[in-house]
Amino acid sequence: MGQRPVASTAPQLVLETADDWQVISPSREYHVGRDPAGEIVLDDPRVSWHHAVIHTDDGHWTLDDTDSTNGTFTDGRRVRHLDVGPGTTLRFGSPEDGPTAVLRAVPAPAVSGLSTITGSTRPPTVVRQLPVRIVRIGRESDNDLVVPDLSVSRHHAELHATPDGRYEIVDLDSHNGTYLNGMPVHRAEVGSGDLIGIGHAMLCLVGDELQEFVDTGDIDLNVEDLVVTVAGGRQLLDHISFPVGQDCLLAVAGPSGSGKSTLLNALTGLRPADHGTVRYDGRDLYHDYAELRSRIGLVPQDDILHTQLTVRRALGYAAELRFPGDTDPAEREARIEKVIAELGLGERADQVIASLSGGQRKRVSVALELLTKPSLLFLDEPTSGLDPGMDRSVMQMLRELADDGRTVIVVTHSVLSLGLCDRLLLLAPGGRIAYYGPPAEALDFLGHQHWPEAFEAFETEADRDWAGQYRESSAYRRYIAAAMNRPRKAEPHPESMAAPPPPQGWRSQLGTLVRRYGAALSTDRTFLGVMIALPFVMGAMARALAGSRLTPATATSALLILCVGAVLTGAANAVRELVKERAIYQRERAVGLSRSAYICSKIAVLGTVTVVQSVVLTLVALAGVRVRPQGGSGVLLPPLAEITIAAALLSFTAMMLGLVISSLVRREEVTMPLLVLVAIVQVVFCGALLELHTVPVLNQLSWLVPSRWAFAAMSATVDMHHIVPGALTADPLFAHSPDIWLLDLGMLLVLSLIFGLLVGRLLRRQEPAIMRR
Repeated sequence: MGQRPVASTAPQLVLETADDWQVISPSREYHVGRDPAGEIVLDDPRVSWHHAVIHTDDGHWTLDDTDSTNGTFTDGRRVRHLDVGPGTTLRFGSPEDGPTAVLRAVPAPAVSGLSTITGSTRPPTVVRQLPVRIVRIGRESDNDLVVPDLSVSRHHAELHATPDGRYEIVDLDSHNGTYLNGMPVHRAEVGSGDLIGIGHAMLCLVGDELQEFVDTGDIDLNVEDLVVTVAGGRQLLDHISFPVGQDCLLAVAGPSGSGKSTLLNALTGLRPADHGTVRYDGRDLYHDYAELRSRIGLVPQDDILHTQLTVRRALGYAAELRFPGDTDPAEREARIEKVIAELGLGERADQVIASLSGGQRKRVSVALELLTKPSLLFLDEPTSGLDPGMDRSVMQMLRELADDGRTVIVVTHSVLSLGLCDRLLLLAPGGRIAYYGPPAEALDFLGHQHWPEAFEAFETEADRDWAGQYRESSAYRRYIAAAMNRPRKAEPHPESMAAPPPPQGWRSQLGTLVRRYGAALSTDRTFLGVMIALPFVMGAMARALAGSRLTPATATSALLILCVGAVLTGAANAVRELVKERAIYQRERAVGLSRSAYICSKIAVLGTVTVVQSVVLTLVALAGVRVRPQGGSGVLLPPLAEITIAAALLSFTAMMLGLVISSLVRREEVTMPLLVLVAIVQVVFCGALLELHTVPVLNQLSWLVPSRWAFAAMSATVDMHHIVPGALTADPLFAHSPDIWLLDLGMLLVLSLIFGLLVGRLLRRQEPAIMRR
């Protein structure tokens, strides 16, 4: 393994400018210039857009002028490279009166604000005097307080100073919300010590100052006494505690049934632990989940992308969903290109995702999560199914992501690249810690030379007290007890957990989802082929039965085939669409996707396709056919128009039923047998083969079958009892009258609505626990 960069020993400094001051950390670079996206913004025409960079080098602070037009100066002389420290005064653009920056040592009181409230020791990024007026906060440069973060709206919120000396925060209908002490608010009073969360920034009133803390990725995670219990009292996690330091790559491994997935769900807030806390940089993740969820990236084992799209196009749609609607396309594209470059996907940016290798697809999934600059990144089995070379490549990528300034936690079965990780958490059966510490020390601690032997020992040594032995070890004292030096009483927080606020921009989400789904379907050749062929095939069959006119021998069969074709057309379109996107939906829902917008996007695209298919089906089957050989018109419209409407509504309702099936099943391969079953039920209960209206229970059950009402509406149009006299066609729902025909069609609409509501309830069951509140 090659050398990795280590944390700089340079001290934190305070950088003062004319407008404010901020604490600069040795873990990152600070760009000076007029660019609003830079860390130190100097709004002076003599300052270049990208003027200089302040960073650490070999344990000390250094300034490098980046070929600025008017230069950087200290003590009246121009400098291009300068070692700086407390007491250094810099001027930019002019040695006499250019904007000034002064470096000073960090004062002790500067760290008091956030640490008092959250337990973090992070110093403020910027400190300002409390406002005496309205302070507007947002991403745009015309705000009083600029937060250069794409998750922040252009004009996000306002901090008001009230006449009686108090303060209140007002959200300006922002995309991602404004939070007070972790809870979403629209307007709320702010007291001393309260935390205002806006994007990756947090504001705190301390004394007569407004302290700003920016989450740049250097966060730690403390897991304290997590317990997860299922029905019957069986524990999936048994008092799990461990620390994860800044810029750390942690691997979580263990045999099947050791609780790795349960732990991942607890750490990400998808399924909070029954007992214990997860502290994100000192803040309770469960309590503040609504705010902190945007700072957590999660790459599940299944792909979270529409693989029919190209890499750049898929990331583009994801950026539209996750960034505010007021984000310029150029801003989104710039962020997408930066992520593509960071993950080495430049040569494959315009390639269809489905054509990529497994390792490259995993990189694209990671790229999607990195769009919002998460400080904490989780991955579930990212190397599953990959060859050793790709396994190493993915793990090396994760190593680089951690070194770049974020905490990465990966659940894995592979032990090939554990040496790239800083820490290894090894879980024993029953959800207990068997080892936590550097991977290089794990095998010696376990008493084995090779990993296969160590994993086999979990089965062969079932009576061994793995957790007890670790708690008594020096490794526990060194890597857990000593590192978690802020003991807390771990308590569950179900009553205080708040669901994220309703997502802003519902119409914008719907528009993006419709365009993305339409693009994905248009590239699915199998779907397009079936979509085009099915109405023609079924229509031709009905046409062959109908001939030139409906007769007593052909009328029932022709309309029955038309109904079956409409049902198969609609249901086949939808029956796979939700189950195949389940991983995508669950992840996007966790970061703010509207459930109703998602459902409506499916209905809009599939509904349009389905209705067009049903019209083609009906015209192929009955255009030019005398559907009323006895003469006369339809109930209210020409007969062909009425039958087309009935077929379209039936196909649409069958599509909604297909969505119900798709949201109900767990595996995509189960949908085809169910589709056949649905078709059989439609044939049996449509009223063309059985005398349903005379059998009490059977008749009422048939009301739940869409084809029952569509066949009845078509029969009413053609006056089936007149064409085929008999007890079967004497069904009251076949009557040739406006009231009956409208009732038949109305019931199709009612069934569609019921199916839509049922889809919403079924999708809700599959969502993260916190999103169901």
